[in-house]
Amino acid sequence: MKAEILATGDEIRSGALVDSNSAHISQKLEEIGISVVRHSCVGDDPKILTNILREIGSRADISVVTGGLGPTSDDLTSESAAKAAGVELVVDNKALSSVENFFKTHKRLFTSSNKKQALLPHGSECLFNPVGSAPGFSLKIDKCFFFFLPGVPPEMRKMLSDKVLPRIEKLQGKTKTYCQNKMIPTFGLTEAAVNEKLAGFSDLFQEVKLGLRANFPVIQVKLYGTGEDENDLKKLLDKASSWISQKIGQKILSVDGKSMERVVGDLLVGKKATVAVAESCTGGFISHLFTNVPGSSEFFLFSGVTYSNRSKIKVLGVSPSTLEKHGAVHEETAKEMAIGAKRILGATYGLSTTGIAGPDGGTENKPVGTVCIGLATPAKVFADRFHFSFFNRLMNKKIFAMTALDFLRKELLNH
Repeated sequence: MKAEILATGDEIRSGALVDSNSAHISQKLEEIGISVVRHSCVGDDPKILTNILREIGSRADISVVTGGLGPTSDDLTSESAAKAAGVELVVDNKALSSVENFFKTHKRLFTSSNKKQALLPHGSECLFNPVGSAPGFSLKIDKCFFFFLPGVPPEMRKMLSDKVLPRIEKLQGKTKTYCQNKMIPTFGLTEAAVNEKLAGFSDLFQEVKLGLRANFPVIQVKLYGTGEDENDLKKLLDKASSWISQKIGQKILSVDGKSMERVVGDLLVGKKATVAVAESCTGGFISHLFTNVPGSSEFFLFSGVTYSNRSKIKVLGVSPSTLEKHGAVHEETAKEMAIGAKRILGATYGLSTTGIAGPDGGTENKPVGTVCIGLATPAKVFADRFHFSFFNRLMNKKIFAMTALDFLRKELLNH
């Protein structure tokens, strides 16, 4: 079955409000095997809205429409739906009772304007709204089953879950189509490079859709498949994931969508190891990522933002002569920072960052975007220098932090 999603309202059309509803509806429909083929948006123009409802009715099997069910003059959805279906608006007793009860329960004044919310197209089914005042409704226009929901996200989500999805599953009948997604995050490759490595995928896996999505600084590989047998579909996506893993190698963070920080945390826990961090240019970003992981106290012992040279010396024990000879942004400094972080609480690993996030402060030898990352392990201490061509301070801090985590990840994988 093919579905279209329609968002209504001048606020959405003009960009004053971001349409989060359509994304949520798409996700939920795809989860039950409904293919969403189009998103549309229309403002508060009854003629245009009526026409687009007729168009959708002629080409889609299912449509979910959000917005325009309130009591004001610019709430035009019910009226336009009635015109598109060629029926009259009538007072729906269930809808009227629902609206009246809402105002009574919330001790608000029920006015004649609110009665408008009980005017539904003749032949439609009222969909009770347990959260707000505006009922929704379902209506068949041409060959398409429409579900009209309020535009307020909490109301829409509750009604979609409780009222709409069960009805759509009934429309699907006994032959249910299963849908599965896999997100495979990669790090250290451009989108073009990932695409090149995956050349030939479509020939081998014709039943699986492959897409790439940039979520700086990670490139997500998305696999999407549908089928009538859930187990067979899972096996197919697992096989496709294995093929991708062979092509991309350790640039893949995980085949089950885990984030960089989660992957590193799992590796540390698996080794019964811990990490302490000394951050300069990243300003606590690594700590932020680690503490996004529930239960990170099991492996994450300590973090210090040693931004000044004084703090590097006093807190971490970096040698003043090292700073005088090499400066703060240098591999030798990064190594001593990592050693100091490791020593403070006796962590298994010490990780450090020192660099130039910009937009100022760069030199010919150490331009903006330069970062030195140090790692102290139970067996050795080493550091490396990286350069990124970003002049945005926040982007540099983020890529520096992720590169540091990747530095540790590779050490944990290979030793």
